[in-house]
Amino acid sequence: MKPPKNFDRYLGFAQRLLIRGRLPALLLGVARKTRQRGLKLGEARDTLSLFHQLLLAWWRGQYRGVSRKTLLTVAGGLVYFLLPIDLIPDWVPMFGLLDDLAVLAWIGKACSDELDAFRAWRDNRSASQQAALAALPDKHERPAPGVALDQLRD
Repeated sequence: MKPPKNFDRYLGFAQRLLIRGRLPALLLGVARKTRQRGLKLGEARDTLSLFHQLLLAWWRGQYRGVSRKTLLTVAGGLVYFLLPIDLIPDWVPMFGLLDDLAVLAWIGKACSDELDAFRAWRDNRSASQQAALAALPDKHERPAPGVALDQLRD
C-alpha cells in the first residue's frame, strides 16, 4: 500500500519528536484539536484513540509488540492530523480534514496486523489499566525505563 503524498516528512518529524521525549506534547495537542467545537470525526475518533493508546502503552513500557516502523507511522499520522498545513490546509471549509481522515484510514490499513494485535492486548487488560491508557499523559511524563528512544534513529 502506497503512503500518502509527502508523508515521509511527517515520519521524520515524528521521529524527532519521539527521540526528544515529546510524545506527551503530541498526544496533548491531538486531544486539544479533537475537542474543538464543530469538529466531526466520526469513526476517526476511535482510530485516534487507538493510536493514542498504542503510543502511550509503548511509552510507559507496557507494550512492546510494535515495530519501529509502526511506531513512527502512527506518530507521523498524529503529526499530520495535528498540523494545520498539509495536503489540504485544515482551515479550508468542509475539505480541510478530508486528507487528515484519509491518512488516518491509510495508517489503519497499512498497520492493521500490529494494530489488531495491540487491540487484543488492550482488551485483555483490566478496566483500570484501559482507563489509564485512554487518559492524557502529564506533559512532563518521561518514557519508562527500558524504552530505548535511540532505537528510533535511522
